[in-house]
Amino acid sequence: MLVFLLLMNASGFAIMLLDKNLARRHRRRVPEALLLAFAACFGSLGVLAGMYVCRHKTRKPLFTITVPLLLLAQCAILYFLFR
Repeated sequence: MLVFLLLMNASGFAIMLLDKNLARRHRRRVPEALLLAFAACFGSLGVLAGMYVCRHKTRKPLFTITVPLLLLAQCAILYFLFR
């Protein structure tokens, strides 16, 4: 489970970094649905870190509200699974 969480969060961070770099170059972007899917699949910590490290999607309420809520929900799920 730990390996899965590490991979999902590293992937979430990497995909935010990729989308930011694509945006700077005016290239075709990563769909927002895919970014949120990574966050929903236990990658929310990586996506959230990517948002603030890369300064990407931080003005979009869809991301600034949804991703932290997903992180809280995922922490609660993990707590109840492994307590």
